[in-house]
Amino acid sequence: MLGELSEEHEAFRAVVRDFAASEIEPHAAAWDRDHHFPVDTVLAMGDLGLFGLIFPEEYGGAGADFTSLCVAIEEIGRVDQSMGITLSAGVGLGANPIHHFGSDEQKQRWLPEMITGRALGAFGLTEPDGGSDAGATKTKARLDETTGKWVIDGNKSFITNSGTAITSVITVTARTDSGISCFLVPSGTPGLTVEPAYHKLGWHASDTHGLSLNDCRIDTDQLLGTPGDGFRNFLQILDDGRIAISALALGCARACLDAAVDYANERTAFGSTISRYQGVSFQLADLAVAVENARNLTYKAAWLKDNGRPFKQAAAMAKLYSTETAVDATRIATQIFGGAGFIEETPIVRFYRDAKVLEIGEGTSEIQRMVIARCLGLAL
Repeated sequence: MLGELSEEHEAFRAVVRDFAASEIEPHAAAWDRDHHFPVDTVLAMGDLGLFGLIFPEEYGGAGADFTSLCVAIEEIGRVDQSMGITLSAGVGLGANPIHHFGSDEQKQRWLPEMITGRALGAFGLTEPDGGSDAGATKTKARLDETTGKWVIDGNKSFITNSGTAITSVITVTARTDSGISCFLVPSGTPGLTVEPAYHKLGWHASDTHGLSLNDCRIDTDQLLGTPGDGFRNFLQILDDGRIAISALALGCARACLDAAVDYANERTAFGSTISRYQGVSFQLADLAVAVENARNLTYKAAWLKDNGRPFKQAAAMAKLYSTETAVDATRIATQIFGGAGFIEETPIVRFYRDAKVLEIGEGTSEIQRMVIARCLGLAL
């Protein structure tokens, strides 16, 4: 069956679920409260092999399929969305551009530590005035002929994994004479300033910063890919990332559905558990259908990618549907929990705050609808 998970996938799911239950879930509320990025836990995720799943064995990876990564992101996201996006961005936005477009030397330099989870990479695409219009990049890079170095000037916004203690390199898009190009800017490069962490609605344990590049000079061999191909290349990276975000959203929606069902079967009102009332049970029935649809869309898109089929439209559909389902799931679960759903000690509150950004990051819902419309042949 298309998109059906194998026994190996489900066995792997059990391993990740056990890890998430023992190493992440007991601490997720405290990390969220303290806005703490748990480096030790990220390193443990690396020891489990999660950051290297889809990469070749020659760089220390497992050579597994993209579906396996989605399983891992779903299960981590089921207990903590912050750690889920740390994994998703570390693989999809950190290491993946280097794997796809880097030279042999660049791959040898950066990938091994990223793949083992000893280092994180970031993807500097979004800009303060750019947002969804990533093609309107204002950051500029010029080649200084006297020194033989690229000089980058500009600003980036909302960059995940860009300021951690283990961040090693940031891929930065910048406008050059050839068009938009990509550059590898190592952490600590003079002229690169990591701004203070954002005070966010959710994803409190995820590392997110703005970046400022002022006369930031890098060697010519830190150009990633062909000059002028940056726009096309990062669109390809985002197609992969949208499936991963769909898996993250699926984890959120599943967590909310499971918690709401358990609560509905325990909470009594008017002489009965509230699960007996159609106002509750029908909402959960509809949510179960939505979660199943999100699951099918997510793993169909992953299957298409794994089998070399076109998947741009499927990725956009999965990302659109799953993220909107996650937001709906948090709202429904909060309503069913009632007053308890408004108390920070309840995990539902954290999921409620975390879910909204899923409809925004790596392409808003509006962008997904635009992609789908174009895939349908509609003129926009």
